[in-house]
Amino acid sequence: ETAMHRLGGSVVGFASAGTSSSAKGESLADTIRNVDQYVDVIAMRHPQIGSARVAAEVAASPVINGGDGAGQHPTQALLDLFTIRSERGHIDRNTIVLCGDLKYGRTVHAGVELYKHYDCKLILVAPEALRMPPEITARLREHGADVEETADLEAALAEADVLYMTRIQKERFDDPAEYQRLKGSYVLTREMVQRINPDLTILHPLPRVDEITTNVDALPGAAYFRQARNGVYTRMALIALVTGRV
Repeated sequence: ETAMHRLGGSVVGFASAGTSSSAKGESLADTIRNVDQYVDVIAMRHPQIGSARVAAEVAASPVINGGDGAGQHPTQALLDLFTIRSERGHIDRNTIVLCGDLKYGRTVHAGVELYKHYDCKLILVAPEALRMPPEITARLREHGADVEETADLEAALAEADVLYMTRIQKERFDDPAEYQRLKGSYVLTREMVQRINPDLTILHPLPRVDEITTNVDALPGAAYFRQARNGVYTRMALIALVTGRV
């Protein structure tokens, strides 16, 4: 919404499916067909994996995927790539550590689809229960990406140029006890950064819960709030591109 307003456009829509005709039994495809009559571009977030693809198949307007459940989040991946380039000066020759919920984390699922096109090393840090889906790691390796998997965050930090922390997502767990068991798996502290890798660039898609302590915020490499600002610029560019304004 901020990106569209800054471009001089306006926004119509709804924040919850419960306020649309889907509450009356309307299919997602029909909801999109209706919305398509009112707008120039559709930006949607939906809990169902593959929902954005369904929308794109029936809409005449461009569809921007703002997150489809535990599937993909491509605009976040674009702004993350832009942030890495802004903070590090280049994408190639970086070692990028992705840490936390790699099983359900749509931001990391989308991110690796971009990183694999660069000369980057990827270190995937997660507890066994939250490892990156094997079909994604297999696809990365088939593409020739340099991928390492581990549960040891401190060892990964010693190699990292960029750390991408993610929260353990409570809403993805059917069993609350399993969430409680895993939620504190990794916590990045100021002491860890200063002891292991003071030059580290730290990203996070936000919101954070307790996986980055607040005293990390003042470190020069703590880029996650700058990353959020970059999201506005990236989405402004994307909206302008898909609507033919540039």
